[in-house]
Amino acid sequence: MARFLSPLLRGTTYTRFLHLWVPALIVSVWLFVSPSTPWVPAAVLIPVGLIGAVRTGEGVQARLLLTPGEEEPGISVASAATWRDRLRTVLWLEVRMALTVPAAVATVWLPALTYLLIRLASGHTVPEVPVLDRAQPHWAYGLLAPLPLIALYGVVVGLGALATALARRLLGPSAAERLAALEEQTEQLLERTRIARELHDSIGHALTVAVVQAGAARAAGDAEFTDRALGAIEETGRAALEDLERVLGVLRETQRPASARPTLADADRLLESARASGAKVDAEMTGPLETVPGPVSREGYRILQEALTNVLRHAGAVPVLVRVTVADGALALEVRNPLTAAVSGAGRGSGLRGIRERAALLGGSAHTGPDAGDWQVRVELPVH
Repeated sequence: MARFLSPLLRGTTYTRFLHLWVPALIVSVWLFVSPSTPWVPAAVLIPVGLIGAVRTGEGVQARLLLTPGEEEPGISVASAATWRDRLRTVLWLEVRMALTVPAAVATVWLPALTYLLIRLASGHTVPEVPVLDRAQPHWAYGLLAPLPLIALYGVVVGLGALATALARRLLGPSAAERLAALEEQTEQLLERTRIARELHDSIGHALTVAVVQAGAARAAGDAEFTDRALGAIEETGRAALEDLERVLGVLRETQRPASARPTLADADRLLESARASGAKVDAEMTGPLETVPGPVSREGYRILQEALTNVLRHAGAVPVLVRVTVADGALALEVRNPLTAAVSGAGRGSGLRGIRERAALLGGSAHTGPDAGDWQVRVELPVH
C-alpha cells in the first residue's frame, strides 16, 4: 500500500501534473475567444514548432517540470539545428496538446463525480446529470465515491510518466548532439588518463627519491653525504613541483568544454613559450590546419606541447625544429632537437609514452628516438 501511494509524496508528480495543464490554459483562452474552432491552437503549433528556439524552451520546461533534479534527464535544451529536430519538436507539441485533453477532463469531472456520489449517498438527487439523474438516493453510493479519486490518481501519475517518456523520445539529443557529448566524454577521459599517468610517474618518482635519499642520509651519519642527499632531494622536489604545476594547469582546463580547449590553431603560444624559455624554435606549418577535426587538432596540440616540454626538460635551450603538415588525409607532426650527451631516451619515458598513447587512441602512429644525430618525435594522425 505504501508503495502504491508513494507518488503522492513526490514533488515530481505535481510538477508533471502542472506540465500537463499548461496547454489546457492556452486552449481555454482560445475557446473563450472562438468556441466554434477548437482545432486552431493545434494548427498554430505546427509553424511554431518549426522555430529552432522553441525546442530550447520546451526542453527547459520539460527538464524543470517532468524531470526536476535529475542530472541526466535525457532531454536536450539545444536549439533545433536540423529539419528532423524541428519536426520532432512539432510532433512533441501536438502530443503534449493531445495529452492535456484527458488530463483536463479527468481533473474536472472525476472530483465532480465523487461529489455527486456523496450527494446520492446522503439522500439528495442529482438532476440534469446524465445517467445519475435517474439514480435513486442510497447510502451504497458512498462506497463508490472513492473510485473516481483513485482513477484521477492513476490518470495523473500515468499521464505524467507517459509525457516524460515521450519528452525523452521527442526532445532527446539528436545524433549530432550525442556525438558531441561522446566527443566531450572522450576528451575528458583522455585528459584524466594522462593526468593520472603523469602524477603517478612524476610525483611518485619524486617522493620515492626523497624518501630513499633521506633514509640513506640519516643512516650514513656523514655530513658530506647528507649535503649531497639534501641537494638531490631539493632538485627532485623542484622538478616535481614544476610537473605538478603543469598538471594542475591541465586540470583547470578540463573545466572548460572540449570545444574551448586549445587546438593546433593556437600552437603559436606554445612556440613562443618555448622561445621564452631559451629554445631556438624554427617552426614550419603547412596545409589547411582549420580543416582538422576538433579531437585530432586538440590532441595534436597536446602532443606538440608534450614534445616541446620534453625538449626543455631534458635538452634545455637548444635549437628545435617543428614541422606540422596537413596533407593526403593525415596530420604529420615532427619535433627535432640535437642529441647531446645530456639527453637520454630513458629520461623521457613518461612523456614519450603519453605521446604514443594519444596517437594510438586516434588511430595514428608515433615514432620517437635518435635520428641522424638528432632526437626526433614524429607523429601521424588520420584526419578523416
